[in-house]
Amino acid sequence: MIVFHAPEEVPADFGPTVVVIGKFDGVHTGHRALIEKAQRDAAALGPGIRTVVVTFDRHPMSVVAPGRCPVSIVGPQQKLRLLEATGVDATLVLRFDEERAAQPAREFVEDVLVRHLHARTVMVGGDFRFGRGGAGDVALLRGLGAELGFTVDELREVRTPGAARRVSSTWVREALEAGDVATAATLLGREPAVRGEVVHGLKRGREMGFPTANLSPDAEGLLPADGVYAGWLVDLGPGGEAHGGAARTYPAAISVGDNPTFFDVPVRQVEAHVIDVEQLDLYGHTVEVRFASRIRGMVAYEGVEPLIAQMNDDVTRAREVLDA
Repeated sequence: MIVFHAPEEVPADFGPTVVVIGKFDGVHTGHRALIEKAQRDAAALGPGIRTVVVTFDRHPMSVVAPGRCPVSIVGPQQKLRLLEATGVDATLVLRFDEERAAQPAREFVEDVLVRHLHARTVMVGGDFRFGRGGAGDVALLRGLGAELGFTVDELREVRTPGAARRVSSTWVREALEAGDVATAATLLGREPAVRGEVVHGLKRGREMGFPTANLSPDAEGLLPADGVYAGWLVDLGPGGEAHGGAARTYPAAISVGDNPTFFDVPVRQVEAHVIDVEQLDLYGHTVEVRFASRIRGMVAYEGVEPLIAQMNDDVTRAREVLDA
């Protein structure tokens, strides 16, 4: 997948294209349904038509209404990797700043979609808004398309089987905030995950017989609610995929929170104990921690011995969940 960071980076002979526009936070099943429909549209138009995602380097609400901006489900690099996995030809990541927020809807269409991407079809969701003040909607886009030479395809909503509401990034956030990683996984089409470098911690888990890989506080991805989870640790090696790290996947019992039994953990952290593997040195490695099932909430214990007993039970339950 080619990544462009400004319309001017797109080669003059890159098009024609089918364009999918959106925030794509989480790249959930609804987003992927949009992309798959765009890919079918491109195939129907004939050979040489490329599929391009147009998205933003941050949530637009962080600029237009910072107080109401939701937390992102995935970080910028996570989003690009997930988009690449869909098979799109390119992604254009637009910088969303005050200038972009003030850009009139027509100017956005003429500059980005027509002049630089040579769009033949533009694919959007039913709640799509664009341009200054969100003045542009699907109806306006269709009118501009009729004038400027492209068609508009709309996918109003995607629902998981039996769901009473459409798939959305809002629903994914709600599930993660409740610790319901199973529902989040259904909506995302994959296990929710965080990704970052393994750093040195207090080594308290090692002292108690449960060594953990501690993720850096700047790891990408929205954490689920505090608690203990069964999941997976994917070791991508020093420097991660970009530097040739060979991925290996291990079952893990994962703690999320500030460890309330003690009083020296000032921030929420992710600690993953790899199950049934000894002498595993992951310091400096990039890892992805995937959450499969919630085992329990976070509890403060009266001393180390009750905590160790609980950790033994956590590992047993995590092993049972992951072996099932």
